[in-house]
Amino acid sequence: MSDKQYDLVVIGGGPGGYVAAIRAAQLGMATACVEGRGALGGTCLNIGCIPSKALLQSSEKYADATKHFAEHGIKVDGLSLDLPAMMGRKDKVVKNLTGGIEFLFKKNKIDYIKGWGSIPAAGSVKVALADGGEQVLQTKTILIATGSESTPLPGVETDEKQIVTSTGALALDKVPEHLVVIGAGVIGLEMGSVWSRLGAKVTVVEFLDRILPGMDGEIAKQTQRVLTKQGLKFKLGTKVTAAKNAKAGVTLTLEPAKGGEAEEMKAAVVLVAIGRRPFTDGLGLQELGVAMDNRGVIQVDKHFQTSVPGIYAIGDCVPGPMLAHKAEEDGVVAVECLAGQSSHIDYNMVPGVVYTWPEVASVGKTEEQLKEEGVDYRVGKFPFTANSRAQAVGDTDGVVKILADKRTDKVLGVHILGPLAGDILAEAVTVMEFGGSAEDIARTCHSHPGMGEAVKEAALAVDGRALHI
Repeated sequence: MSDKQYDLVVIGGGPGGYVAAIRAAQLGMATACVEGRGALGGTCLNIGCIPSKALLQSSEKYADATKHFAEHGIKVDGLSLDLPAMMGRKDKVVKNLTGGIEFLFKKNKIDYIKGWGSIPAAGSVKVALADGGEQVLQTKTILIATGSESTPLPGVETDEKQIVTSTGALALDKVPEHLVVIGAGVIGLEMGSVWSRLGAKVTVVEFLDRILPGMDGEIAKQTQRVLTKQGLKFKLGTKVTAAKNAKAGVTLTLEPAKGGEAEEMKAAVVLVAIGRRPFTDGLGLQELGVAMDNRGVIQVDKHFQTSVPGIYAIGDCVPGPMLAHKAEEDGVVAVECLAGQSSHIDYNMVPGVVYTWPEVASVGKTEEQLKEEGVDYRVGKFPFTANSRAQAVGDTDGVVKILADKRTDKVLGVHILGPLAGDILAEAVTVMEFGGSAEDIARTCHSHPGMGEAVKEAALAVDGRALHI
């Protein structure tokens, strides 16, 4: 048992956990972080957001060289793919970032305990140390930040070789002849884009009759058209009921979601990407009486305290969008509230981005949600085909869509399909955080030529006065 008394022990070193630990240390708390992976950064840095973005960038450059350089007057002879080098670059990016977090822990005097934590009682964290043995940490407060894991699909058993989760899809040793992606959400479309650009035939199978569930329907339809043009094939309204793994590949059994005759589809590799679920196994939460719903999501109050005093939870373990940046904000808010500060997060203002190309970015209400809630609204749209910068760089697919309250003009939602959508969305998030209007955006001077001008024009279009269409 450790003689040291901590103010806070964080279980989990992902984006939520490590940021919470750093903020706690800044506020003067004696802090420890328990992480069993062997590297900080969680799923995001190790097997999620960061390696996938590295591969998206590399594959995009390869696709540009093979398909688009000639448009710019650049001729390339003898072009070839060096997949091991691409994977090596991805791994180096991950190593640099995870090592950077260790540096931040040392800088902020945070104790980094390598091992798997559990909670025998409030105020105590038992760690099965990575090097063997056990250590018990005594603490005033415990913060659970253990993240999430891929949701399994009944009838489809993963082996991370031929039937893979996102983890295996980030580490394939060759380009599959045919990749079948089960799930047309963020992970499925991003990884499908990577391998499609590198030469794989990609088929996306989705249970629903649309892609990107939860995003604005009009934007999702346009995204599907763009991705189809890039070579991805979509089989919507279809469920996968079985998978047979053999040396020659995988045979999937498919059925219409609404019922009908089954069919078979063969693939070299299958990616299961139907979502994620909280990862809380082995923590001892049920024995402690921590309230969770039937999906394993931990129930917390506005300060992120669970039903057991002294035990808090954040990130993918609790309600709200399963996003790294949301987890970070959760961690900051939880720790600042512990320190007696007034802190909050509005989940309606959490942006979501799909890093295909073009990107898809969204914040606030969708048009479907506003209709369901009976809100009177106006719509302003502006296509990137009419944006000077988009024309100059040759990225004209997509549109900016702004939804504003019909009476007050308050911005209620912004949805973008287009180049750098995730970056140019940030201005809309800021305006919405301050309760701003479409007019506020419309009367803000934007640099020319810039992608952000499309946001200004969409804001003008809310009032029917866009200048360039």
